[in-house]
Amino acid sequence: MAVLIGLSTSLANTGEALADKRVKAAIVVDANNNNVLYSQSADTLRSPASLTKIMTLYVLFAYMRAGRFSADTPLKVSKHAAGQAPTKLYLKPGQTISVKDCIHALVTKSANDAAAVVAENIGGTEENFARIMTQTARNLGMKNTTYRNASGLPNNEQMTTARDQAILAMHIMRDYPEYYGVFETKYFEYKGRKYRNHNRLLFSYKGTNGIKTGYTRASGFNLTASVERGNKHLVGVVLGGASSASRNAAMESLFDRHWSKATTGKPKSTGLIASLLGGPTPPRPSRKPAVAVAVASAVQAPAAPQAPAPAPAPLPAVAKPAVAKPAMAQPRPIVQASLTSPNRLSAPEPARPMDDYHVQVGSYTSPADAQNRLGMVRQRAPELLDGHLPFTATFMKDNREWYRARFAGFSKSDARSTCEALKRMSLDCIALAAE
Repeated sequence: MAVLIGLSTSLANTGEALADKRVKAAIVVDANNNNVLYSQSADTLRSPASLTKIMTLYVLFAYMRAGRFSADTPLKVSKHAAGQAPTKLYLKPGQTISVKDCIHALVTKSANDAAAVVAENIGGTEENFARIMTQTARNLGMKNTTYRNASGLPNNEQMTTARDQAILAMHIMRDYPEYYGVFETKYFEYKGRKYRNHNRLLFSYKGTNGIKTGYTRASGFNLTASVERGNKHLVGVVLGGASSASRNAAMESLFDRHWSKATTGKPKSTGLIASLLGGPTPPRPSRKPAVAVAVASAVQAPAAPQAPAPAPAPLPAVAKPAVAKPAMAQPRPIVQASLTSPNRLSAPEPARPMDDYHVQVGSYTSPADAQNRLGMVRQRAPELLDGHLPFTATFMKDNREWYRARFAGFSKSDARSTCEALKRMSLDCIALAAE
């Protein structure tokens, strides 16, 4: 099987010869075996526009999998978030919006204010969250992607490629299958208004199950799409269309042209991409998803309370996002939610305090060194650090940026006992309160 990031030369040449002039770049991948069936300028740098929000959601899903957020966790709206340019929900500074509403707003309306809300509640600032996104991209094998914001609003330094977006699409559906279905949402209701998904293939092209559109003047019209029919599954990315109609037509044409080449054998592991990139297979979800898969309607009202869900599965090592502790004025309670039906969320469990201590295992002048330290320590002490998010916190010293390698989500006593256990393993560390 071909590694997704290693394009076959013969396929590349064939793709270029049959280039679709309606778009600037494109790629089609057989999701059953990672083979690239078509490539057109797949490694040319382009602006991602709102395809950026796929990575924003990938990082958020990592937090949800680890139990740091639930579907009903309220996120605070800042002045910065409310001031984002349209398209948006027109959120107001000081209000709150639930995680599930943010997710549906990103998927359907492509709301820029909701993207900034997610960024600030996870990374403290949107700039810091963009660092998290970029580091996560590197960990996934997206070597040519750089993020500068969570929404995809114009920024000359925010760049990607069609190949990198295909890698991300396949990761998000395989690493977080319990959440991916939200990309199939056709309609979303918020405060009395109903929004239709910008991805028109969901309505017009048989088998489409997601995932995201994007547009800015600089990027042109972008689309990442996933189509399943029977046992065949294709993922496509087109960038730089002249209009939404020509972009959609190009994607449908590429799928039609290459459908006969798609294999019918399903991959043996849902973590195929992760294994090919050298990481362990992410664990299968141990509980029902916290986000309803609303195929053709908005999320319905909560049902009656259910029994508490099992503890969430640990953060998959393949992602290793450099996640920072959410910056909040006061600790916000974490609540869990489980599904009682495909379109219904149960009432949240009673709130519990957020753990606000970190275990720091090193400080480095290189982000790569900090990431390597986190990976090494986690590999040496997996049971001690299971479920605790690895991240890097930056600070300036002598006009130079440093990177603290930390694990989050400890109580004060747990942080100290974990650090003592690490020291007995000859692993230097320090337990400290989150800033």
